[in-house]
Amino acid sequence: MANEEKDWYLKMILWREEHIKESTFILLLSLVVGVLTSLAAWLLKSLIGQFHRLVEFTISIDKVNFLYLVFPALGIFLAAMFVRYVVRDDIGHGITKILYAISRRQGRIKRHNMWTSIVASSMTIGLGGSVGAEAPIVLTGSAIGSNLGSFFKMNHKTLMILIGCGAAGAISGIFKAPIAGMIFAIEVLMLDFTAASVMPMLVSAVTAATITYLISGTEATFAYANQEVFSLSGIPWVIVLGICCGFASLYLIRGMNTIEGWFKKMANPWLKILSGAVLLGILIFFFPPLYGEGYDSIEALINENAVSLTENSLFFGMGNNFYILTGYFLLIIFFKVFASAATNGAGGVGGVFAPTLFMGGFVGYILGSVLNYYDVSSVSPGLFALMGMAGLMSGVMHAPLTGIFLVAELTGGYSLFLPLMIVALVAFLTILIFEKHSIYSMRLAQKGQLLTHHKDKAVLTLMKVENVIETDFDQVSPEMTLGDLVKVISKAHRNAFPVVDEDGVFLGLVLMDDIRNIMFRQELYRRFKVRKLMISPPAVLKIDDTMEHVMRIFDDTNAWNLPVTDQDNHYVGFVSKSKIFNSYRKVLVHFSDE
Repeated sequence: MANEEKDWYLKMILWREEHIKESTFILLLSLVVGVLTSLAAWLLKSLIGQFHRLVEFTISIDKVNFLYLVFPALGIFLAAMFVRYVVRDDIGHGITKILYAISRRQGRIKRHNMWTSIVASSMTIGLGGSVGAEAPIVLTGSAIGSNLGSFFKMNHKTLMILIGCGAAGAISGIFKAPIAGMIFAIEVLMLDFTAASVMPMLVSAVTAATITYLISGTEATFAYANQEVFSLSGIPWVIVLGICCGFASLYLIRGMNTIEGWFKKMANPWLKILSGAVLLGILIFFFPPLYGEGYDSIEALINENAVSLTENSLFFGMGNNFYILTGYFLLIIFFKVFASAATNGAGGVGGVFAPTLFMGGFVGYILGSVLNYYDVSSVSPGLFALMGMAGLMSGVMHAPLTGIFLVAELTGGYSLFLPLMIVALVAFLTILIFEKHSIYSMRLAQKGQLLTHHKDKAVLTLMKVENVIETDFDQVSPEMTLGDLVKVISKAHRNAFPVVDEDGVFLGLVLMDDIRNIMFRQELYRRFKVRKLMISPPAVLKIDDTMEHVMRIFDDTNAWNLPVTDQDNHYVGFVSKSKIFNSYRKVLVHFSDE
C-alpha cells in the first residue's frame, strides 16, 4: 500500500513537471497559500476571541476581580506546557525562525509550525498575555508556503518565494492590509524585489485580503473617525515625533532582549513560568491597558478617548488631570516592554508586532497632548498616535514602508501618507545610528546567519564551510621520520601535509617547499622527525565558521589553503580559496537566475 501511494505521488510530480509551466505553477501555489493563510488568520483571531469571551463570562465587570491577574498566568502556563510536552521544540520568535530558515535551512520550515503557533499563541493572548498574534500567524503562513513547496518538490528559490507568499498572506489576512503584507515580506524577510517574487506574493496578499473581507467585512481594523486634513505647519513636530519614535524603538529592542535574556538564564522552567506570571500579573493590576494585545487601547487613543484607559486602574477618576494622565501613559510605555518580555520569556508565545503598535500609539498621543496643552501647536493627539504607530514600526522592524502602508490600511487614513512617510523615515534614520538590524534579524546577524539584500553577503551566507572542505590531504604523525615522510610524499598529489596525533588532534603542517632541500639527503632520514619539520599555519578555521568570516581570514593571511578543525581541534580537512571561488560562482548563478 505504501509503495502504491509513493508511485502515485511520483507520477503526480512528473505529470506536473510535464504539463504545467514552472512560473504558472508557482502562481497557482501562491493562490493556495493565500487561501490557507487567510483561513489560518481567521482561525487564530477566532480562538483568541473565544478565550476572551471565556474570561469575560467568568469575571464580573461590575467590580474589581483578581481573576484578571490569574488568567494571564494561566495562559502562559498552558502555552508553556503545550510547547514543552506536545511540540517539544522552540516556537517563539516566529519571524526570526523564518529568517533562519531562509538563511540556513534552504527555505525549509518544520511541518508542526503550520499549526502549533496558532494553538500556543491563542492561549497566551486570549487569556491576557501582553503580546501580539502577528508573528505567530506569519510563522504559520510561511510554514504553509514552505511545506506546500516541499510537497511538490520545488527548488530552494521557489521555497523562499512561497515563504514570502505565506508571510504576505498572513499580514494581509490578519490586518486586511494586502499592500503592507507584500511590502513586509520584502522589507522584513529581505526577499529580492523582482517580478519572479513580487507577483506570487501579490497573488497571496490579494487572495488572503479578499477572503478576509468576505468573512469579516471590509471595515478597517481600527475605527478612525477623525479623517482630518494634515496641516503642513505641523511638519517640524512630525520630525520631532519621528526622533521620539526612534529612541522608543531603541528602548523596545534592547529592553526586550535584555529582559528575555534574564529569563533564559533561569534553568528551572517552573521558576521561569512563575516569575513571568507574577510580573505580568502585577503590571496588569496597576496598568490594565497592558492586558492582551492592546488594540482597544490603540483605538481609544486614535479617537481621542484616552481617559477611558484609566478605568479599573488606581488612576481612575484622575484622567482629567493632564499631568497625572501623561505620567500614567509614560509608565505604560515603560512597563509594556516588561510585560511583553515577561509573557514570552516565561513560556508564552506571541510577537512584538502588537506591542510595537501599542507603544507607538502612546508615544504619539503623549507628544500631541503636550503640544496642545502648552499651546505650542494645535495638532491632533489622535493623529499623532496614528503616526507614532508607523514611526515605531519603522524603527523596531527597520521597515519604514511596512509601517507607512500598514497604518494607512489599518485605519483607512490614506490621506495621511505625507506625515506617515516623514515620521517613518525619521524614526528609521534615528534607530540606524544605534542598531543596524531589526529586532527580528539582530540575533542572526550577530551569528553571521542572516541572508540580506546585499547579493555578495547573501551568497556567502548561503555557502557553508563543510561543503567546500577538501579531504585528500595525506595526514602524517609527529613521530614519523623524514624518511617516512618522503615515502608519503612520493605517493601524494598535494604539497601540504597536516600533522595529526593519535587522537586526531591537529598539530601543524609540513609544506613540501620547506623540506625540498633535504628530502633527497638519505643521511638525514633518521635524524629529523616530522615534529621538528612542521610549522603552524597562518590560521586555523573552524567547521562552523561563517563563510564571510572565512573569506575575511583568507584576505588577512593571504593564504590559499587553510586547515579546518572541529571545536575540539580535531582535524577535518582543508579549505582552498580556489574551491571557495568555484562554489561561490555556482551559488551566485543559482541565486541570481530569474
